[in-house]
Amino acid sequence: MTRKHKIIAAFLVIAVPGQAMADPTLLGRFGDWSVYSRFEGSQKICYTMADAKTKAPSSVRHGDIRFLIASWKKGEPVEQPSFFADFSLRDSRDPSISISGSEFDMYVDRNEAFIAEYSDERDLVRKMRAGDTMKLEATSSRGTNVTYSFSLRGISAALDKAASACQ
Repeated sequence: MTRKHKIIAAFLVIAVPGQAMADPTLLGRFGDWSVYSRFEGSQKICYTMADAKTKAPSSVRHGDIRFLIASWKKGEPVEQPSFFADFSLRDSRDPSISISGSEFDMYVDRNEAFIAEYSDERDLVRKMRAGDTMKLEATSSRGTNVTYSFSLRGISAALDKAASACQ
């Protein structure tokens, strides 16, 4: 992923409803996933987003924990997964995703994580479309190991809506 796309991804997470300076357009809710679009300059960006269903350990304040899949109307990137935490992540222990018996490594950029291998992005999205739950494990910058689960109910319909909105 280019630096520009990471910056835009960070902007997407910050500019969701309920946040200051937000102006995305809600395109629909599908199960546990919401679909939004917004413009970054003249560039239209569409994204699906879900909040974590479970957060562990329960003894810490997690804040907003979200998983996004973003597409740019210009066509690159398409269905780019990313994770957003309300705290800084430790970059010496990369987060990982497990879904349907498969593992996906991520890399950290402050309080966000992205799929480490570009070629794995499509495979992850395919697994998400076919799965029920996705588990993400990470470590905070303070050294706390955290685990989150995300429901995948509605992800296929949400991704289809985002794709049609950004054609």
